[in-house]
This record gives sequence, C-alpha cells and structure tokens, in this order.
Amino acid sequence: MLSKSAAKAFFLGGTALTATVFLGLTYDTFQQIPARTNAAALSASAIRGKHLWEDNNCMGCHTLFGEGAYYAPELTKVYERRGPVFIRAQIKDPAAMYPGQRKMTNYHFKDDEIEDLVAFFEWVGKVDLNGFPAKPTLGVAVHVASPEVASSRPQVFSQICITCHSLGGAGGTVGPALDGVGSKYDADYLTRWLKDPLSVKADSKMPKLPLAEEQVAQLVTFLSSQKKAGAP
Repeated sequence: MLSKSAAKAFFLGGTALTATVFLGLTYDTFQQIPARTNAAALSASAIRGKHLWEDNNCMGCHTLFGEGAYYAPELTKVYERRGPVFIRAQIKDPAAMYPGQRKMTNYHFKDDEIEDLVAFFEWVGKVDLNGFPAKPTLGVAVHVASPEVASSRPQVFSQICITCHSLGGAGGTVGPALDGVGSKYDADYLTRWLKDPLSVKADSKMPKLPLAEEQVAQLVTFLSSQKKAGAP
C-alpha cells in the first residue's frame, strides 16, 4: 500500500504525464489540420459555395461530414461518386433529373453559383476523413458489371448514365437497359439524343445534360460498341 507521500507523487506524476501526452497529441493534430483538410485547395469559389450551402440550409435535408439531416443523400463524397456534370444538372433542375421521383427544391441558382457549389463539393470530397464515409455494405444481393464492361466505360457514363440506366446487369432502373443499344441506334442518332433528348422524342423523361462535346463523343463511341450477341 502506498504511503501518503508516494500516493501524492503518483497522482501528480500521472497527471503531469497525461497532460503532456494530451498537449502533445493536440499539437500534432493542429499540425496535421492544413494537410488533412485540404486547406491549400480551398479556393475563393469553394468558400462562396460553402456560404451558399449554409445560407440555403442544405443541411436541413443533406448530410456533410456526418452532420445534417438524412432526408436526402449524403454528399461528402458526391463529387467522387457523381462528378461535376451530374452535380451541375441536378442543382440546375432537380425535377428533370428524376421526373416525379425527387423532391429537391429548385433554388434557381445562377450558373456561377452552381460552379461555386461544385467547387465546394470537390474540396469537401478531398478532405482526409480517415475513410469516412465508409463504402456501404448492402445486405441484399446486387448485380455487378463484369470487369470487361466496367473497365471500358467512360467516367461520365459511370457517374451519370448508370444512375438511371443499367448495363451488364448493374445500374439504375429509371431508364431502359443499355445492353445492345449499339445494335438499335447508329452514332448519329445517339449523338442527337445525348445532346438534346427532347428534340428527338418530345415526351422523353431524360433531361438535357450539360455534356461537353468530348463527353458526348466518348459516350457515343462506348454505346455504339454495345452490340447484341451475334450482331456485326
């Protein structure tokens, strides 16, 4: 059993050691903050996007960095998951992206404000959060595209098209499956469709996406290669 003086020394020594460790870890944490928060990439545009996020109470429906509501999708990794083209289109006209399904308010942001929000989401997605948010573990069976199909996809297809369409058994169900689409439509038709679906089919539910010419060309090449088995 410790004597009174020994117990006092143990208490004071333990307190001093714990305080030293705490202060050391705190100092180390603050030293890492600039790199881990991607501070160097926090542009004026991203800062304006942050203010738009706060001023319009986006956190009332969405979650960012684990904080917010769970009514709408979590957006910490939305730039990586969906890409800038999808984000721009979704903010510009939410109802057009998912007709009759999504209830996101159209805030009628100007084009420069949308670009600020895109910059903000890009910055958010590159903050080092030690693996947060984790990749979802689904408790149901899902179809996964074959490695051959997945590796040949343009990035814009994986970020945008796959949210509504399926290919090789993987993807969304809002739009028709794209297996064999290259046997049904030629490159000219696919180009016109991707540039402005409503000009081809007036009652189309597919919105006019803000795709660059290069992205349209990549998608046309990829979709034209999706032939039915045995088709030339």
